[in-house]
Amino acid sequence: MATEEPKFEVLSQHDEIELRRYPAFVVAETTVEGDMDAASSKGFRAIADYIFGNNQVVLPNADAASEKIAMTAPVTMEPLVPPSQKIAMTAPVAMAPLAEQAASSVGLPALQGASQWRMHFVMPSQYTLASLPKPNNPAVTLREVPTKTWAVLRYSGFNTEARVQRKTDELVAWLAGQNIKPIGSPQLARYNPPWTLPMFRRNEIMLEIAQP
Repeated sequence: MATEEPKFEVLSQHDEIELRRYPAFVVAETTVEGDMDAASSKGFRAIADYIFGNNQVVLPNADAASEKIAMTAPVTMEPLVPPSQKIAMTAPVAMAPLAEQAASSVGLPALQGASQWRMHFVMPSQYTLASLPKPNNPAVTLREVPTKTWAVLRYSGFNTEARVQRKTDELVAWLAGQNIKPIGSPQLARYNPPWTLPMFRRNEIMLEIAQP
């Protein structure tokens, strides 16, 4: 059977960039620490464990049971900004002029160099937040993502932190040229299993935008 993907409406297309409208969907997600590769492995294992049966379904007049949930695509991760921390005051106070900021730094968390990530799997469309089995692992949570509009840049090949950041910068620069402001954190969406050849891999950088 084909792997289910969330449905969306293409609002406009510009070469490898699309503006898409996604209806609401439910995700299973977890927060992990480490570089992109380490966090990807940790997060995938935790959520895969949930969908493969480490969960609990409470049935009326019956003992609790577990349920396997079909794998969907893509597997998505986004960088998180670490919580702020108070630092003791020191002296002196110095200042210096800075070069113009790169497009990637305009209010967006960077993927390259991030140490904390949120990963999620979109749940199959047959489920609602109420009908999904409950995770046994407290590190895995369920959440409904409301209807949103996204700018999406599609590309193939392997992902490194540097390449993912370059693709994010490309999307941010294109949005700036269209006077469209991104919202929130960039997301890396991957659609293929790890044995897929590079030229057949489908990757996407996704940035939420205001309704155009």
